[in-house]
Amino acid sequence: VQLQASGGGLVQAGGSLRLSCAASGRTFSSNSLAWFRQAPGKERELVAGIASGGSTYYTDSVKGRFTISRDNAKNTVYLQMNSLKPEDSAVYYCKGTIITGNSGMDYWGKGTQVTVSS
Repeated sequence: VQLQASGGGLVQAGGSLRLSCAASGRTFSSNSLAWFRQAPGKERELVAGIASGGSTYYTDSVKGRFTISRDNAKNTVYLQMNSLKPEDSAVYYCKGTIITGNSGMDYWGKGTQVTVSS
């Protein structure tokens, strides 16, 4: 199982980026997907998540600015990031969780760097 994140880059404050994370080797259509980020010297934090039914979660600092979505046909999750701030700068990681019975397995993609200049 592989998750490949892409779409990061350098953008000015107030700008937008769209991250994509394509999964292969296993379908995540019945499972949850999420985006995390980790800034230098800080712990990795959950940014947004989306359940199989489409319900979403956002950390407070990105509400109203970021939108998570998924395309099950493409086995891909997206993170649309608008009104970016310098404090959004971090390495962004996607994660897929597959629940089997009473246990779960997390799959992580390699990160993609997002840098927001002031």
